[in-house]
Amino acid sequence: MAAINDIIRAAVMARSPLASYGYVAPYRSQAKSVVWEYLKHYSRGILIDANESELTVTLLNKSKIRLFGADNADAMRGLGFDGIYLDEYGDFKPSVWGNVIRPALSDRQGWAVFGGTPKGKNQFWSIRETAAQSRGEWFLLELPASKSGLLPPGELSAAKAQLSRSQFDQEYECSFEAAILGAFYGEELRGLTEAGRLCDVKYDPAVPVYSAWDLGYRDDTAIWWYQVVRDEIHVIDFYSVSGANISELAAIIKGKPYECKRHYLPHDARARTLASGGKSIIEQLAEHLGINSLAIVPDLSVQDGIQAVRQMLPMTWFDGERCAEGVEALRQYQREYDEDKKAFRQSPRHDWTSHPADAMRMLAVSWRLEPAVKAPDVDRPLMVGPKNTATLNDMWAAHKQESMRL
Repeated sequence: MAAINDIIRAAVMARSPLASYGYVAPYRSQAKSVVWEYLKHYSRGILIDANESELTVTLLNKSKIRLFGADNADAMRGLGFDGIYLDEYGDFKPSVWGNVIRPALSDRQGWAVFGGTPKGKNQFWSIRETAAQSRGEWFLLELPASKSGLLPPGELSAAKAQLSRSQFDQEYECSFEAAILGAFYGEELRGLTEAGRLCDVKYDPAVPVYSAWDLGYRDDTAIWWYQVVRDEIHVIDFYSVSGANISELAAIIKGKPYECKRHYLPHDARARTLASGGKSIIEQLAEHLGINSLAIVPDLSVQDGIQAVRQMLPMTWFDGERCAEGVEALRQYQREYDEDKKAFRQSPRHDWTSHPADAMRMLAVSWRLEPAVKAPDVDRPLMVGPKNTATLNDMWAAHKQESMRL
């Protein structure tokens, strides 16, 4: 409510002709549910039009305020904003700000407000740190319930008694240190970060490169690139895109500086669709990448795949820059919450983190499928004395080879 009134005030006082303002929630439906009625109510005296399908109001001075969802950030491409409010910014896909919203503010020198609830040290925490270190350019307002006085003491006491410590600290006390509730890989990623395995991971041209995919037909497609060095998995790159076709995905692969030995696809890549002329995903990709470079990952259940990722993460290293968005997705990958039972389900919540996490499940299975490089045979001659290194097993193996030659 405060955010919407702030936007309305800015729009009414705008000096530029045809000023444009936006409110962005993680999902467009969420933006409509949370603020659309408030927007119409508080602007009713200065309103020319309220477009229900576009979720846009036009004020008397021709300024416009429009609601968006970060789940379809491309709807904001090409637009210019005099001001924009990003609500629950921690739930946005991290690339939305840099790829879409920030450029949309440049032409008009527009402002942005980042609001929301802490959910671990994600991009919301990063922007908060930026604001804290640049007080001259940024305004930072934190409202922990114990200090703001916005809630009566009785309500705070009741909430503290009914919630876990992490829940209360996150939702009421603005704590970025509280654990992300229901996160699948929280402990593993915390250990990975503390051990320094989120760092600069160099691509080694002498070691084969593999990719692991999750394919989205209408949603995002996510791809991880990795190398196996001894018993370590070095994840060297990550990419995700929404709405790309097969030709565009193949161009991304060919544009990388890696010569991939194998591309691992999920089991549903075999499915044929009428939209693609009866061809499966693997058949379409084969036209660009070659059938011999493509493989299908065994169809494990989601829970088995999650366990495979958990077992793999302690031996995994991520490039901190190229994999930043993918790692953040893994950090925020959470169980779905059952409102009726007041408990987390075993099934994951479907949001922007799902495709990177699903692709990581493909990686956790695929890295074991390539045959290990066999160590070269070492001759151990049988001799008398302490210098002998041959074992009975060596003697038996040699005996079998001689027998086969007869």
